Amino acid sequence: MRPQLQEILFDFLPLMAYGLRRLAVFLSALSVGFSALAAPPYAFPDCTTAPLVNNTVCDVTKDPVTRAAALIDLWTTDELANNTVNSSPGVPRLGLPPYNWWSEALHGVAGSPGVNFSQSGDFSSATSFPQPILMGAAFDDPLIHAVATIIGTEARAFSNIGRAGLDYWTPNINPFKDPRWGRGQETPGEDPFHLAQYVYNLIVGLQGGLDPKPYFKIVADCKHFAAYDLDNWEGIQRFGFNAIVTQQDLSEYYLPPFQSCVRDAKVASVMCSYNAINGVPSCGNKFLLQDILRDTWGFNDERWVTSDCDAVATIFVEQNYTTNPAQAAADALLAGTDVDCGTFTSTYLPAALDQGLITVDDLKQAVTRQYASLVRLGYFDPPESQPYRQISWSDVNTPTALQLAHTAAVEGMVLLKNDGTLPLSPRIQKLALIGPWVNATTLMQGNYFGAAPFLVSPLLGAQQAGFDVEFVLGATVKGNDTSGFAAAVAAAKSADAVIFAGGLDETLEDEALDRLNVTWPGVQLDLVAELEKVGKPLIVAQFGGGQLDDTVLKNSHAVDRLMQSSGVVTQASQEAPPSSTSSPARSRPRAASRSPSTLPIHDAAADDRHVPAPARRLPRPDVQVVHGHPVFEFGFGLHYTTFHFAWGSALKPTYSISKVMAQAKASSAAFTDLATFDTFPVRVTNTGKTTSDYVALLFASGSFGPSPRPNKSLVAYSRVHGLAPGKSATVALDVTLGTLARADEDGVKWLYPGTYTLKLDTTGAMSHTFELTGEKAMVADWPKESS
Repeated sequence: MRPQLQEILFDFLPLMAYGLRRLAVFLSALSVGFSALAAPPYAFPDCTTAPLVNNTVCDVTKDPVTRAAALIDLWTTDELANNTVNSSPGVPRLGLPPYNWWSEALHGVAGSPGVNFSQSGDFSSATSFPQPILMGAAFDDPLIHAVATIIGTEARAFSNIGRAGLDYWTPNINPFKDPRWGRGQETPGEDPFHLAQYVYNLIVGLQGGLDPKPYFKIVADCKHFAAYDLDNWEGIQRFGFNAIVTQQDLSEYYLPPFQSCVRDAKVASVMCSYNAINGVPSCGNKFLLQDILRDTWGFNDERWVTSDCDAVATIFVEQNYTTNPAQAAADALLAGTDVDCGTFTSTYLPAALDQGLITVDDLKQAVTRQYASLVRLGYFDPPESQPYRQISWSDVNTPTALQLAHTAAVEGMVLLKNDGTLPLSPRIQKLALIGPWVNATTLMQGNYFGAAPFLVSPLLGAQQAGFDVEFVLGATVKGNDTSGFAAAVAAAKSADAVIFAGGLDETLEDEALDRLNVTWPGVQLDLVAELEKVGKPLIVAQFGGGQLDDTVLKNSHAVDRLMQSSGVVTQASQEAPPSSTSSPARSRPRAASRSPSTLPIHDAAADDRHVPAPARRLPRPDVQVVHGHPVFEFGFGLHYTTFHFAWGSALKPTYSISKVMAQAKASSAAFTDLATFDTFPVRVTNTGKTTSDYVALLFASGSFGPSPRPNKSLVAYSRVHGLAPGKSATVALDVTLGTLARADEDGVKWLYPGTYTLKLDTTGAMSHTFELTGEKAMVADWPKESS
């Protein structure tokens, strides 16, 4: 064979395999069937016998990096390159078994290449919590910590029996900037401050504490780093998308959740994204992976970076950033990508080494980071000395876990409209349940889900709540078939009240599937219009992760109640589905949640909320100018009761910047931006007749700092639980320097002098205006990007 042809085939065949693999990964990710593709049962290395017994990796008195480095020094160059991929073969001659770095646990242990559910019996299921978009709507940080603690425990149980790894590629904390992004359901919402608090509590819960010593419970992974919020929109693909982002936007909008995850919560892993940022692929971007992640945020060598699946290959194949695959593999390694989800680096790093593009030390650094993390997980230590190795099947699907899943589902439901119909009168006994989500089960889990012990559909929940129920499909999520309308109308006429459950499903929004508009799909609204004519109390429950244009429903006098319920899963026992307490009529009245993303304006497909073309600056919901007003703005949510508010103490009219900064330096805050500016106490009194939760949201606005300026920014929030009629509670809203600071064009954050106005809730129920005086002061520095 001619040398030139050999070279062509050497490059082409792995790339063809990459394309087929990417298709297989996508198809597999659509279902829990991923488990069928899982690796063989995991094994732990044995430090009590040769060949490891005398290696420093087994010396528990040494630090993780030293232990890992001693082991990696024994590897050959082939072994080093072969273990830079997610499905690592290990080093059998040294007693190191294969290991898959890719397990999933977005809202519970999930089907993935690294997780293997049994067909029945023990380890055939795990607690399934609601999708993050719904849990984000609760604005309840202790709830998120509790959920994450249970997920981490159940993940450990699967690992201990050899059915999962120790590393879980969750959470997705990209801001849900555009309502048509198919993966928005995986995120807690659109606001960077909210996401930062959510992810801090999530990571601390998953990993077993704040950078816990000596062991992590599991390793979490914050993804997708960074500015990733487009999958497939009008021919623009995530694999080749170049996000043009200013340093101000990176610092203020796209990266605060990642800073909270990495710098503050000490996550042990980060995933670089498919897209490029300002022309440089994320997985080959030294500014992101070295200057920001490691040098600025302190992501040390006990922690590692993985690519999204085949994102290293896209540097060459899709981004055309390099002229050959060996250079792409080298660029990713040298930038700081330690694990390639795929086979690209194991294929091309040997050539990169031969060509002098990388060194053996570069390979060792990447693999040492991986194994130092495994040391932190107790991978090499005696199981009897580790409490996490004692976790078992008895710790999965516990009554506490399943009850918490139910609580999370109830807390996340957002009441968008109510004319007083709800809670329903006890006189209402017969319900007509109509729509494509009424009998949904698996669909309610969204994506990246696992095998739940059982699922409770809205239909089953209503039946168990004691209603006489008639179910009619009426219409599908998409399609133009109206043949079911007549039966739906007939059911409505014979019922005391009507519930229509519809919205979106995974055929319209998912990974690799963005929507082109925000209109209700199919003929669902046409069916609602027919149901309106019946004249019975009508409730519309909107399901799905993304947002829809609810203008018609909001303005209709016949629609009595509109609620948003994205990805609800209700569970309460291992043996049988519970009697549902989240039925719209028989519920414990807890309506208090808030929309975690903006419900877009009418005809949004024609405005600036479009998923942007590659050459456009990515718009931000908090600063962009929209023509008209959102149907429901970020943070909107109604209650079944009324409240009265008062400031809990006298508030200051003026602050000196120099004094504020001096107090920050004298405080115990780990970083200046985390130091408290001031605490604003709010006294909340329930003036209605129904016990209710209340979410206090505090927004700041003003003309301080550089343009573009936010219309308003969320600066603090807290959830009050179970406030009885006539009772009061005081909420302490701590506002930090970081939430008031603004980034300049270089990304540096400053506290600026000027007039600041704080408002409680989206309605501005209370406000307070104060002045910041003196010279501006730097709150957080930002690295310079090389030209």
